[in-house]
Amino acid sequence: MHAWLDKLNLYFPVRYSAWLLCAMGLLLSAFTWVGFGTSGVLVLVFALLLGLGLRDVLQTRHSVLRNYPVIGHLRFLLEFIRPEMRQYFIESDNEAAPFSRQQRSLVYQRSKGEQDKRPFGTQMDVGATGYEWINHSLVPSELATHDFRVTIGAARAQPYSASVFNISAMSFGALSANAILALNAGAKRGGFAHDTGEGSISVHHQQHGGDLIWEIGSGYFGCRDAQGRFDPERFRANATLPQVKMIELKLSQGAKPGHGGVLPGPKVTLEIAAARGVTPWVDCISPAKHSAFDTPIEMMQFIDQLRELSGGKPTGFKLCIGHPWEWFGLAKAMLETGITPDFIVIDGAEGGTGAAPLEFTDHVGAPLQEGLLLVHNTLVGLNLRDKVKLGCAGKVISAFDIARMMALGADWCNSARGFMFALGCIQAQACHTGQCPTGVSTQDPQRQRALVVPPKAERVFQYHQSTLKALKELVQAAGLDHPGGITASHIVRRCSDHQVKLLANLLSFVQPDQLLHGEMPHNVFKLYWPMASAHSFQASP
Repeated sequence: MHAWLDKLNLYFPVRYSAWLLCAMGLLLSAFTWVGFGTSGVLVLVFALLLGLGLRDVLQTRHSVLRNYPVIGHLRFLLEFIRPEMRQYFIESDNEAAPFSRQQRSLVYQRSKGEQDKRPFGTQMDVGATGYEWINHSLVPSELATHDFRVTIGAARAQPYSASVFNISAMSFGALSANAILALNAGAKRGGFAHDTGEGSISVHHQQHGGDLIWEIGSGYFGCRDAQGRFDPERFRANATLPQVKMIELKLSQGAKPGHGGVLPGPKVTLEIAAARGVTPWVDCISPAKHSAFDTPIEMMQFIDQLRELSGGKPTGFKLCIGHPWEWFGLAKAMLETGITPDFIVIDGAEGGTGAAPLEFTDHVGAPLQEGLLLVHNTLVGLNLRDKVKLGCAGKVISAFDIARMMALGADWCNSARGFMFALGCIQAQACHTGQCPTGVSTQDPQRQRALVVPPKAERVFQYHQSTLKALKELVQAAGLDHPGGITASHIVRRCSDHQVKLLANLLSFVQPDQLLHGEMPHNVFKLYWPMASAHSFQASP
């Protein structure tokens, strides 16, 4: 049955079936009206529905309607009546699956430039364990701008002044051409960064000229030779493009750390092959590990090589924390070689926009809070924190999400799904099937045609702007001058019905130089620091 539908879909999109039925209904009702003198009401009804379908495929505001004429209105009808019929819907506003309706609605409203105000107070249960808030000041500050920046690679030849909120890594191939175009156009207008993902730099990334963070994965796409090994000259050609602002070496990602990946041959189109430097229509493999280095010291030397080849652009790496001794080995390699990355991006296991095996999705990798704290504490304890900026990604949607991550040590945040929602993603969770209903995560030329670039680029821009304006209000309420001033002493967490604690008192933080002095602040350092080596990723006995 499925094969039959696929074959039919080649000639007529099955998703247009409702519209086709309206046309058939119009012909049938017109025949009975003329031939048998029946009522002409059905003729009028079907004619209006047929016209509605035509309007749906021609309009540019809603991708769902362009892909699903007529029947797509059911979604908007349910959204409209939901507040009055809340008790009839299984999903509550705050049920995260994986993102709650409230989170999605927040992005939709902000991306459309609509007010995100709520009458009658919060819908959150402020008495529930885990509820968090930011303490405000009786003397709030007044800030002139919401354009918060952080300088990365200040000591390098080409430092980058980055927004504190940027587009997380999503490759062309995982996302459609139109999605990449809209993301980059929005980033260009808003002056924030767009991470390419490991799929490298495509023509769609370059068309609008938005700032790029070029991610280099284990497949070395865009900088590989015929055998899939790192090619310095091909790297230099892309890395020195003015549009590329930073170089990010990807060790692992939150969606499937330690797994690698395969893009099946039928999906390796000519455009994708050109961007990645691979053979079209042949399986494109991302190995589970890198071939350019084998030890932490060799990895630091490789980062230094990338920085030199790029002309002195900020260079760092991204990882989801796994074995603590491996991260500690990298930290020891920084001390031993004197080579430090300009930045580290910590990916949380709760994040991820691509398809991943179920066990990886649910049970592999450290969540963002634990990963970020470990990296931040290590760098503080080694007196390296001022040399290395920290980014993070993992279900960051709102201004409070950004504030909370900064309280834990981040200098900036990235978001993948948030910007996908801004493009129109409805969380259908069909990303791996190629049948995305909104044209965001598909290579089907007809489906991605539903995503019209100019209005979606505007939504990407609006979402970024509105989120930073909301962050500005939080920063002012706390009496601060920059979100970088938010600390764990500003965030309060309810631990039980009768107890609340500051994150500063709830979580473990390391003091400057503690590790250099041989002081092991808590158990993870006491147990795993002695096991780590700068000369091997293996644990020492």
